[in-house]
Amino acid sequence: MTSVTTAYRLVDLLLSYETVPDDSFVGHLPPSSWQTLLEAAPAIHTYARDELLPMTAEDRYVYIVTRGCVRQDRFPLGAGEGVPTITRFRGVGQFLGEAKLIAPASHVLTRCLSETEVIRWRVRYMNVLHRRRPEVQLALLRSLEDRNRSDELVYSMTTRPPFERVSRLIAHLADIAGVPDPDTAGRTTITGPSQRDMAAALQLGISSVESAIRSLRYQGILDAGYRKFTVLDLEGLRHFTTGA
Repeated sequence: MTSVTTAYRLVDLLLSYETVPDDSFVGHLPPSSWQTLLEAAPAIHTYARDELLPMTAEDRYVYIVTRGCVRQDRFPLGAGEGVPTITRFRGVGQFLGEAKLIAPASHVLTRCLSETEVIRWRVRYMNVLHRRRPEVQLALLRSLEDRNRSDELVYSMTTRPPFERVSRLIAHLADIAGVPDPDTAGRTTITGPSQRDMAAALQLGISSVESAIRSLRYQGILDAGYRKFTVLDLEGLRHFTTGA
């Protein structure tokens, strides 16, 4: 069941503006525009792990993730057993449901991989805001271009070795959904995605993902638990993503 947090928490979001990823929608927004959006949002909505966001054809909202991680699945050949699926992960500061701004009935299956907080706005409000404040529309366009380039690098390099691809995905998850350890530099915890989720996103076998994670653990880069990964050495992890 969805719980709703009262609006006073929005003050915390204003204060945490500096911590969102630079290439996210929120990261591209001017501070004044972010404040305008927050003032128009009545509440923060909290969804439990494995709960679906209500991003259906009938839904008329767009969302921004403020905490947590979601998995989005698209079915380009139609839904059904064994059909190809395009899987992506989205995290803090990301804009969800952007297609509804031009095609209100569009939808994508969006599942929360951890307890996830989002703020939502009506599609009509967001379209009006884009016309009145072009910098908001520009921030969305920039974030979508950054997202596309990131997706190409993380998910589409299918000719690269599985170890490199898994390392790159974990580094990506650390960037978009990781919680840094305030006491230990380079240590970040990622909660939510499972090895099966990662295999689906990379279109790899589970055994390939498991093998890569074992290697990272052996080298002291990663500690893995059930739907939880702790990156012990983020710079060391990034070294494996360069293809060197």
